[in-house]
Amino acid sequence: MKTIKNCKLLNLHEIGDYRGKLIALEEIKDYPFKAKRIYYIYGCENNIRRGYHSHKRTDQLLICVNGSCKIYLDDGMNKEDVLLDNKSIGLIVGRDVWHEMYDFSKDCVLLVLASELYNESDYIRNYEDFLKYLRNK
Repeated sequence: MKTIKNCKLLNLHEIGDYRGKLIALEEIKDYPFKAKRIYYIYGCENNIRRGYHSHKRTDQLLICVNGSCKIYLDDGMNKEDVLLDNKSIGLIVGRDVWHEMYDFSKDCVLLVLASELYNESDYIRNYEDFLKYLRNK
């Protein structure tokens, strides 16, 4: 993964034996914020893109707990596509990063842990406004 500001891949600690596998997530210890909102995305068609926004205050941890999808990241200078297809890999998407989710497998379930409660004023939903916001920051 290239250097996208405020983003990184995390290896999640997997415990397992003949009975199955388990991944436990502890805020601050395993990811760098307290989760105030947890949601998941599923049932997306392969040709649908979601997201198309950035956050001013919210950090997120994305984990594809089933199937696969791609995440497009843009910090205003660098752009990168990241494939999430492993249950034991998480992607931190920090504030001030434009992101889009796409190329969903039919069985994809994308789990998201967010540092903030939903607040529409936290979103930048227009790409040109996002670039302007970064310039004025």
